[in-house]
Amino acid sequence: MDKAALRRRYRSLRESLSPSQVAEASRAVCRHLAEWPPLAQAHTVMAYLAFRNEIDLSPLFDAFPDKRWVLPRIAREPSPHLVLHPYDPRRLVRHPFGMLEPDPALPTVSPEEVELVLVPGIAFDRRGYRLGFGGGYYDRFLPTTPALRVGVTYDELFVERLPVEAWDSRVDWLVTPGGLCEVRSGEG
Repeated sequence: MDKAALRRRYRSLRESLSPSQVAEASRAVCRHLAEWPPLAQAHTVMAYLAFRNEIDLSPLFDAFPDKRWVLPRIAREPSPHLVLHPYDPRRLVRHPFGMLEPDPALPTVSPEEVELVLVPGIAFDRRGYRLGFGGGYYDRFLPTTPALRVGVTYDELFVERLPVEAWDSRVDWLVTPGGLCEVRSGEG
């Protein structure tokens, strides 16, 4: 199956989850991350605001108020890319795609300052490759940061193998409601 067909299939599966299933999965993922030493040790953490039944990580913002939480914003100029801003719940705006993102007037944060990035995706495979919405934003962003990369998804969307293009970026770890695991490196 090609990426477009897989994207439709896995998005449909994720969007079929009930609000209680999403809430239960989100609580489990947040619990695993809250107990994980790399998150405890990181000072600057990039997260995301849940959209379209994504795992909701927002409880971590309150659980770790001393961390510097940053969120991505989609910028269009000079070419489409992610810009990072500090998380401020009073300064969120709705993007035309429908998700909330930081107000562009907030200060920017350099990708080099991020120590851990929590990466959303529709699905991830056991090698750490992700299937996103198809815009390539995270594939362009991840190579710009030295951060430990953690994919966030549901157990049902942690699959054996996804099709990969040369520009696809991998994550180092995956977290699902079932737990955390380091991904296999290489193509094996």
